[in-house]
Amino acid sequence: MEHTNEMELTFDSSSVNESFARVTVAAFLTRLNPTLEEVADVKTAVSEAVTNAIIHGYGEQPGKIRIHCRTKGQEIYIDVCDEGAGIADVEKAMEPLFTTRPELERSGMGFAFMEAFMDELSVDSALGKGTRVHMKKVIGEGRKAWSTQSL
Repeated sequence: MEHTNEMELTFDSSSVNESFARVTVAAFLTRLNPTLEEVADVKTAVSEAVTNAIIHGYGEQPGKIRIHCRTKGQEIYIDVCDEGAGIADVEKAMEPLFTTRPELERSGMGFAFMEAFMDELSVDSALGKGTRVHMKKVIGEGRKAWSTQSL
């Protein structure tokens, strides 16, 4: 049986907590012995998901963001959840450069970055109920690729 490990973190939807969330997930990930690039990828994806929850999920309203992480073997699964506004059209929201907050100079690349840095990404959302961003990354793939290239 593969070893699993889990953690859950709940924090206020304030931009000052974005770095806290990113570093906490990175610390949890270290047990899998990731490369620096893998840590950076996960931190970037978590940052984007948390920032989306703060800006688009809650806007100026206070709320809570919950991150649930689970490792299984060399895989990490990360759910970033809010109980905010929800997304009317998830498919449209995931298009590169699409943003509902252009006045904040948002690039609309959050989901594109999450997709690029993680192995799997899915988004579940309901208007007025919130959003769950589910991500998965296999840790160690980069190391395997590097070791075969150096032979």
